[in-house]
Amino acid sequence: MSLQPRTPDFPSKPSLDGLEEKWVRRWEDDRTYRFDRSRPADEIYSIDTPPPTVSGSLHVGHVFSYTHTDTIARYRRMRGQEVFYPIGWDDNGLPTERRVQNYFGVRGDASLPYDPAFEPPEKPDAKRQVAISRRNFIELCDRLTQIDEKAFEDTWRRVGLSVDWSLLYTTIGEAARAASQRAFLRNLRRGEAYLSEAPTLWDVTFRTAVAQAELEDREQPGAFYRLRFHSGDRPVYIETTRPELLPACVALVAHPDDERYQELFGTTVRTPVFGVEVPVVAHRLAEPDKGSGIAMICTFGDVTDVTWWRELDLPTRAVVGWDGRFVADPPAGVPAGTYAELAGKTVHSARERMLELLGGSGDLDGEPRKIVRAVKFFEKGSKPLEIVTTRQWYIRNGGRGPELRAELLGRGRELEWYPAYMRARYENWVEGLNGDWLISRQRFYGVPIPVWYRLDASGEPVHGEPIVPSEDALPIDPASDAPPGFAEDQRGKPNGFTGDPDVMDTWATSSLTPQIAGGWERDPDLFSRVFPYSLRPQGHDIIRTWLFATVVRAHLENGSLPWRAAALAGWILDPDRKKMSKSKGNVVTPIGLLEEFGSDAVRYWAASGRPGTDTAFDTGQIKVGRRLAIKILNASKFVLGFAEQPLDEGVDTEAIWYPGDLAMLAALRGLVAEATEAFESYDYARALERTERFFWQFCDDYLELVKQRAYGSGAKAASARAALNRALSVLLRLFAPFLPFVTEEVWSWWQDGSVHRAAWPTRDELPDGGDASLLDVEAEALRQVRKAKSDAKVSMRTELSRASVTGERAGDLLEVSEDLQAAGRIAELDLDGRSGEPLTVAVTFAE
Repeated sequence: MSLQPRTPDFPSKPSLDGLEEKWVRRWEDDRTYRFDRSRPADEIYSIDTPPPTVSGSLHVGHVFSYTHTDTIARYRRMRGQEVFYPIGWDDNGLPTERRVQNYFGVRGDASLPYDPAFEPPEKPDAKRQVAISRRNFIELCDRLTQIDEKAFEDTWRRVGLSVDWSLLYTTIGEAARAASQRAFLRNLRRGEAYLSEAPTLWDVTFRTAVAQAELEDREQPGAFYRLRFHSGDRPVYIETTRPELLPACVALVAHPDDERYQELFGTTVRTPVFGVEVPVVAHRLAEPDKGSGIAMICTFGDVTDVTWWRELDLPTRAVVGWDGRFVADPPAGVPAGTYAELAGKTVHSARERMLELLGGSGDLDGEPRKIVRAVKFFEKGSKPLEIVTTRQWYIRNGGRGPELRAELLGRGRELEWYPAYMRARYENWVEGLNGDWLISRQRFYGVPIPVWYRLDASGEPVHGEPIVPSEDALPIDPASDAPPGFAEDQRGKPNGFTGDPDVMDTWATSSLTPQIAGGWERDPDLFSRVFPYSLRPQGHDIIRTWLFATVVRAHLENGSLPWRAAALAGWILDPDRKKMSKSKGNVVTPIGLLEEFGSDAVRYWAASGRPGTDTAFDTGQIKVGRRLAIKILNASKFVLGFAEQPLDEGVDTEAIWYPGDLAMLAALRGLVAEATEAFESYDYARALERTERFFWQFCDDYLELVKQRAYGSGAKAASARAALNRALSVLLRLFAPFLPFVTEEVWSWWQDGSVHRAAWPTRDELPDGGDASLLDVEAEALRQVRKAKSDAKVSMRTELSRASVTGERAGDLLEVSEDLQAAGRIAELDLDGRSGEPLTVAVTFAE
């Protein structure tokens, strides 16, 4: 190890105040964390850093998980690896659009022309949003994300993230758009991406399709209504929670083994109110013990309806439109007069009117049966999802292909999981997929689907023959760029062209973060050095989305995993043990905490959370972290104050010979091994816990025991000072990944260069020998001496005429008796180790 110690120079009153501003500036000026791309691939540790969603402000949950990653990055850097640690902003997608809508009081409307002079309302009203063109809306998205991104960067710098800011990217930036479109076009060319018109989960608020991975179940109150269908003279009763979908009914279904309905299979019944003839069919998914055992199939009430519709080859009678209202015209075969009672109504209003009609016809049997049931929502939405038929783009992900599913499960087994049990969540998700990945969205602020369609002689798009750009033309926007072989004046005209109106789901872009940050196809030399990455850190809740989607893209494009390991962080919980999230309104923003307690204190709390484990937000723990940082300042000043010239780190370890010093350093050797092992298994919390435990024993016991000897002269004093010097160097480096500001400050008092570029400590730099347990024996004897003085209500400086130590290891104290007598102010020390009992100290106070 080559360190450059010098004469200590430290302030008379060390303080944590101002350390963040001082060292953030110095690190940037000195390029402390700048990536050296000249290093070979086997010396590089690359991190696929999560790009946080830019839609407002960061919260402490972000600080929690990003601190975990930063401790790993700092450890790897100190281990001699060149760390590729980029940062990006996930600034496209629905969260950004929603923030822009509320912030400026606007909404995008693709039918409106661009207004170059548009300015948002001076007093925005989120409830009365002004409709603006697609281009105007995107410009406002760009404007607001730039403001938010600057605030994000300021916060992350203050937290002390050791990312290389020169590698910053955004998911809406040119490089990200080009990479996303290139990957899509290659998926399309290989048959992995395809266009399909089919029933789609639909959010009526955002008016966009939603993928399976973006669903969440929410408990909602509802009711079962018992309706009478007609079969000759025999009534057939069904129970449903959605009576408003009666005009969308295409069949009744029962289980093929249900004896009650055997004679009805193959016949028809008439729907109540509308009188439409629908068949009675059999299917294994029907549940005989649910309600009356027979159900109506509507297009579409839920995903089971879709399965029945597809497998039984039933017709479609769509009634709910993209806006969540009943469409104006009735489906084929449904009487227009009756249907007019529902046309244009919301789902809720249509339900109320339908129940009135059923009551009037006598087909509503009994009272509703109140229930609470799980209803599917878009994870960022506020209204239940509907299912509408739309044309969408998909990427194959194994949901409908058992061979690809097996390959992706195999990738999961190749990946190193920290904690290991998280792999089960990945496997459960892959095994439970019921469809391919829907990637198109009917929104504005995203990466455009890079295709056009030829228009036939009647002006209708030919969707089966998409026109694609060349890769060297990327990124493109079909809404403003003309396709090869066409001119802009042919847009929207018969025999001309039209651009695909959709954008990609934000996961379709962020699933390519390894490729985007690593310069895939843009910088082949860099990509060859960093890919596959060493680590993907992320939250456990997005295994099904970000982690799985990234595995899919790398498997299809690169034929490999995107990284070798994945480290999963838990959630931050509020005082009610609920996950903190912006949507729940229970988040705590970090700036106030960073200003009040200091960044190292907040990082201490964050790094105390074990991998994959949910952790409660606790300012008490942050206060403990601040106390620790202050103690590091003061203890370091104390240690460095013993000598005008500290011993060089390369000095012969024979200078350290005193048994008490060797005992302390033996314990420190064990700590180095344990902390290193913990970091190698991504258990940063255990490394911090063990280091902190040793440090407090070092301060509370060893410093007290050794300080009188260290103030002296001769070989014993030299041994003490050398041991203190060595211990301080090692402890600062062990703490550096967690508390970067205070450790850098102390390091600068007596070392050249940055502690964060210093070598991680090893056992070899500490002397051999010594009995680590001897330090515990000394500490226990001193503790009992202190307790005796405390019980007598006298000062710790009170002299003792005698102390008698008995017990199994009392005799071991003979070789360190000088330290114990000085620390306890003991004139005469008696040691009797003949007893096998625990250590006991009896004291006699001086007259």
